Amino acid sequence: GYNACIFAYGQTGSGKSYSMMGTSDQKGIIPRLCDALFDEIVQSTDSETNFKVEVSYLEIYNEKVRDLLDPKGLMGGLLWRL
Repeated sequence: GYNACIFAYGQTGSGKSYSMMGTSDQKGIIPRLCDALFDEIVQSTDSETNFKVEVSYLEIYNEKVRDLLDPKGLMGGLLWRL
Protein backbone atom coordinates (compact mmCIF):
# COMPACT_ATOMS: atom_id res chain seq x y z
CA GLY A 1 0.00 0.00 0.00
CA TYR A 2 0.87 3.65 -0.10
CA ASN A 3 0.71 6.39 2.52
CA ALA A 4 0.95 10.10 1.84
CA CYS A 5 0.73 13.35 3.75
CA ILE A 6 0.19 16.89 2.50
CA PHE A 7 1.26 19.49 5.06
CA ALA A 8 0.64 23.23 4.71
CA TYR A 9 2.38 25.55 7.14
CA GLY A 10 2.56 29.30 7.23
CA GLN A 11 1.35 32.61 8.50
CA THR A 12 -2.39 33.31 8.78
CA GLY A 13 -3.68 34.73 5.50
CA SER A 14 -0.79 33.41 3.40
CA GLY A 15 -2.98 31.25 1.12
CA LYS A 16 -2.73 27.77 2.63
CA SER A 17 -6.48 27.06 2.46
CA TYR A 18 -6.67 28.43 -1.07
CA SER A 19 -3.74 26.26 -2.17
CA MET A 20 -5.24 23.18 -0.57
CA MET A 21 -8.90 23.58 -1.63
CA GLY A 22 -8.98 26.26 -4.35
CA THR A 23 -12.28 27.60 -5.63
CA SER A 24 -15.15 26.16 -7.68
CA ASP A 25 -13.47 27.22 -10.96
CA GLN A 26 -9.85 26.73 -9.89
CA LYS A 27 -9.32 23.49 -7.96
CA GLY A 28 -6.66 23.25 -5.29
CA ILE A 29 -4.29 20.40 -4.46
CA ILE A 30 -6.78 18.22 -2.54
CA PRO A 31 -9.60 18.16 -5.16
CA ARG A 32 -7.04 17.58 -7.94
CA LEU A 33 -5.48 14.71 -5.99
CA CYS A 34 -8.88 13.12 -5.34
CA ASP A 35 -9.86 13.43 -9.01
CA ALA A 36 -6.62 11.77 -10.13
CA LEU A 37 -6.78 9.04 -7.48
CA PHE A 38 -10.36 8.02 -8.24
CA ASP A 39 -9.77 8.24 -12.01
CA GLU A 40 -6.97 5.69 -11.57
CA ILE A 41 -9.23 3.42 -9.52
CA VAL A 42 -12.02 3.60 -12.12
CA GLN A 43 -9.58 2.85 -14.95
CA SER A 44 -8.09 -0.16 -13.17
CA THR A 45 -8.72 -3.20 -15.37
CA ASP A 46 -7.58 -5.77 -12.81
CA SER A 47 -10.73 -7.22 -11.23
CA GLU A 48 -8.61 -8.94 -8.54
CA THR A 49 -7.37 -5.63 -7.10
CA ASN A 50 -9.19 -4.08 -4.15
CA PHE A 51 -8.88 -0.44 -3.19
CA LYS A 52 -9.27 1.10 0.25
CA VAL A 53 -9.01 4.88 0.62
CA GLU A 54 -8.85 6.53 4.05
CA VAL A 55 -8.62 10.28 4.58
CA SER A 56 -7.91 12.57 7.52
CA TYR A 57 -8.23 16.34 7.24
CA LEU A 58 -6.90 18.19 10.29
CA GLU A 59 -6.20 21.74 11.34
CA ILE A 60 -3.73 22.66 14.07
CA TYR A 61 -4.25 26.23 15.25
CA ASN A 62 -3.17 27.78 18.55
CA GLU A 63 -2.01 24.33 19.71
CA LYS A 64 -5.50 22.88 19.21
CA VAL A 65 -6.22 20.06 16.77
CA ARG A 66 -9.53 20.11 14.91
CA ASP A 67 -10.92 17.40 12.64
CA LEU A 68 -12.20 19.29 9.58
CA LEU A 69 -14.23 16.30 8.40
CA ASP A 70 -16.21 16.48 11.67
CA PRO A 71 -16.74 20.25 12.06
CA LYS A 72 -19.20 19.93 14.97
CA GLY A 73 -16.76 17.76 16.90
CA LEU A 74 -19.29 14.96 17.35
CA MET A 75 -16.63 12.27 17.24
CA GLY A 76 -14.96 13.62 20.37
CA GLY A 77 -11.75 14.91 18.85
CA LEU A 78 -8.34 13.32 18.84
CA LEU A 79 -6.79 11.53 21.77
CA TRP A 80 -3.29 12.52 22.84
CA ARG A 81 -1.29 10.00 24.82
CA LEU A 82 2.05 10.58 26.50
